[in-house]
Amino acid sequence: MSPSPPHDDSSREKTGIALVAVFSNTFLVILKLAIGFFTGSVAIISDAVHSATDIIASSIAYFAVRKSARPPDDQHSFGHGKYESLSGLIEAVLILSVAGYIIYEAAGALIAGESTLNPDLIGLGLVAVGVSALANIIISHRMMEIARRTESIALESDAWHLRTDVYTSVGVFAGLILIHFTGILLLDAVIAIGVGLVIIRTGVELVRKALAQILDTRLPEEDVARIEEILKEHCTRYVNFHGLRTRRSGPDRFIEFHVMFDQDILLSTAHDLADHLEADLKTEFPKSHVTIHMEPCHEKCDECGVLLCPARRE
Repeated sequence: MSPSPPHDDSSREKTGIALVAVFSNTFLVILKLAIGFFTGSVAIISDAVHSATDIIASSIAYFAVRKSARPPDDQHSFGHGKYESLSGLIEAVLILSVAGYIIYEAAGALIAGESTLNPDLIGLGLVAVGVSALANIIISHRMMEIARRTESIALESDAWHLRTDVYTSVGVFAGLILIHFTGILLLDAVIAIGVGLVIIRTGVELVRKALAQILDTRLPEEDVARIEEILKEHCTRYVNFHGLRTRRSGPDRFIEFHVMFDQDILLSTAHDLADHLEADLKTEFPKSHVTIHMEPCHEKCDECGVLLCPARRE
C-alpha cells in the first residue's frame, strides 16, 4: 500500500483537533453553566455562553476542514477552499455576537446597581474558570500550530475563538479574586465588560481576514514580491512577464500571469521554462495553483519592460 499523500495527513490532523475542541467545549459549557447559576455570577454565566458558541464554532470548523479537503469536482472546479473562508467569517460573527451579549448583560447589572453573586461560593467559581482557561490554552495552542502549518483560516478562526475564551476565563478569574479581597460584588460585571471589548477586537480582525479571501483579495505584499522575485530570477530566458494576478481560497493560493517569449523560440523550449517557473513557485508556495499564459513578443511593444526586454534595452 502506498503512503497517504501529505494533504490527506494534514486533513486528518485538522479534523482531529477540531473534533477535540468540540468535545472539550461541550464539557466546559456544562461545567461553567452549572457553577455560574449556582454561584449567581454573571461573569461566569457569560463565560459559559461564550464557550457555548465555541461548540458551534468548532463544529463549523470541523465541517469546513472536511469539506475543503475534497478534490475539485464538476461543480467546484477550483476546489472547496472557500468553505474555510466562509467558516472563518461565521465564527467571527459569532465572536462579535457573544461579545455584545456579554457587555449587554454586564451593563444591565451595573445599571441596576446590584449583583447576584454569592461571595461565599467564589472559590467554586475560581475552580470552574481555571479549569476552562487551562484546557483552552492547551487546545488553542495546538490548533494554532496546525492552522499556521496548513494555512487553514477555519482552524485559525477557531483557535482565536478558543483564545478569546481563555481571555474571558482569565478576566473572570482575576475579577473573582479581586472581589474576594475587596468585597465589591459589582466588579463581577465590570470585568465582564472589559473582556467583551477584548473579544470585539479579535472578532473584527477575523472578519477582515475572512472577507479578504471571500472577496478574492490579492495575496499579501510580501508574497507578491516573492513571486515577482522568482520570475525575475529567470529573466534571461524570456522577454517579459505581465498581468500577474493572485488570490487565496482557504489554504490554496492561485497565481496567474503572462510570459512573453521571442517570436522565434521553440514552443517546447517555452513550455519547459513555464514548467520550471511553475515548479519553483510551488516549491515556495506548496499549496498553489499556477496558470501561465505564453505569448509571442513583438519588438518594442508598449507592455514590454525596460529591465527584462533586450530590444528595449538596446
